[in-house]
Amino acid sequence: MPHREDLSFRSDYFGDSTAWRALAGLLEDVFDIDVTVMDRLGGPDPTSIPFAWFDGEGRCIANISAFSLPLVVNGTFVRAAGLQSGAVRPEYRGKGLYRDVMEAALRHCDAEGFEAVVLLTDTPDLYRRHGFRVLAQHRFEGPAPTGGRAGPLRRLDIGSEADVTLLGRLLEGRRPVSDHFAPLRQKEMFLFNATLMPDLRLDLMEETNTAIAWQMSVDGGVDLLDVVGARIPSLADILASLHTAPARVTVHFAPDHLDWAGAGLPDENDMVLMLRGSGGLSPEQPFALPPMAEF
Repeated sequence: MPHREDLSFRSDYFGDSTAWRALAGLLEDVFDIDVTVMDRLGGPDPTSIPFAWFDGEGRCIANISAFSLPLVVNGTFVRAAGLQSGAVRPEYRGKGLYRDVMEAALRHCDAEGFEAVVLLTDTPDLYRRHGFRVLAQHRFEGPAPTGGRAGPLRRLDIGSEADVTLLGRLLEGRRPVSDHFAPLRQKEMFLFNATLMPDLRLDLMEETNTAIAWQMSVDGGVDLLDVVGARIPSLADILASLHTAPARVTVHFAPDHLDWAGAGLPDENDMVLMLRGSGGLSPEQPFALPPMAEF
């Protein structure tokens, strides 16, 4: 790591509560997001390794964190890493600090033997120089299926410690929501994202012990964001259990386990998914990273 006068480089510092709070300050100042809510949810991902520059006052001024993100891609397990919490304070931009932490994170991923590294960004050109390429994502739309079997349902509350514990167990033992492309583990990001989405509905299908993350769209349709459990019910059973009968439904992940086929439409979100790794790791079918797993 190059020497930077009056700055100190640190990695793997989440055991230091002061440094963790300094990172939280950086992310709140740059993105207006309070990550300290994760303390209530069990803390940051235990596999996460941050790489950062700190100034003489202890402020975190540039950071990126690498974490384990095992994936299913084309039905095959892929030992992948994700990158998140990438930020640099405006007054320190253009000095190579973000390049430093990025290169340190990628060296770590290579040393750990990860087959691929993925990230989400609205500035893809920044990462192409590091060997990343964009993966096109899709959403899936179509008429809502009918004739499903309704089962007992319970609303979950992300503010309830008991429900957070239940969701954590389901997330640890979940079936991948798709065989085309899906994370095998995403507990911390699912719980964190749930706190950021005021319109999110979390319901537990009690017979199958499956959590459904969904929203009503502005046109009265249903947006299905994720399905968490050891078993994935059919979309018809999900809608029947939710006691909703929309004309149309949008699924924000490949629906190959839902016994339903919607039309795959290109996702025009400003945030794009990028991958660094073998070209053979590209999904062969239209797919999307579930919104609850976004990082």
